[in-house]
Amino acid sequence: MTNLDENYAKAGYHKKQTWGDNPALLLVDFANAYFDEMSPLFGGDGCEHALDNAVILADAARARGVPVIFTEVKYQKGGANGGAFYQKVPALKVFDEGQDTQRLASPLRVIGDDIMVTKQYPSAFFGTSLDATLRSMGVDTLLITGLTTSGCVRASCIDSVSFGFVTLVVSDAVGDRAVGPHDANLFDMSAKYADLLTTRDAIKYFDALKSAG
Repeated sequence: MTNLDENYAKAGYHKKQTWGDNPALLLVDFANAYFDEMSPLFGGDGCEHALDNAVILADAARARGVPVIFTEVKYQKGGANGGAFYQKVPALKVFDEGQDTQRLASPLRVIGDDIMVTKQYPSAFFGTSLDATLRSMGVDTLLITGLTTSGCVRASCIDSVSFGFVTLVVSDAVGDRAVGPHDANLFDMSAKYADLLTTRDAIKYFDALKSAG
């Protein structure tokens, strides 16, 4: 039986893309719900590590003129606008409007020209204006950070490439509550939808673009 590496190599998976000249940074769902130990969505060390690197990357992007876009999940109290997703996952009640668990986790802040996109479903694109916003900015490449790797990050990654953006996932700035789902989903996204890079790689990418400009 062919091993996995040989099988994927034969298919051409994990092929590197040509990164564009006009990137944007997407920070998916860095909500207090993932950092509150009393929350049913508490994510532990994996989410904390992702947050630390996202803070660094957001500051670096702003300093270099790269658009910074956040997403949040927000529901009417009781989830009337949450549909089948809200019914499937009872823990989503932590994202009801007005709850502290719904709010953006510190020390991240929406400042200056940053954008906040509000959503009710896993993908940052589904039912939102994100695609139109990116196109109006001339964005060709989307760097994705956020929570969780196996959930809203993956969903946003798939929609990003489906809408035609060169998609990059910052592997140390996405997180999950367990290593297994985190690693498995990074592997899948790298194989089929996105290139993986680190926070340090992303900053080097921004710097190279600034120097070329």
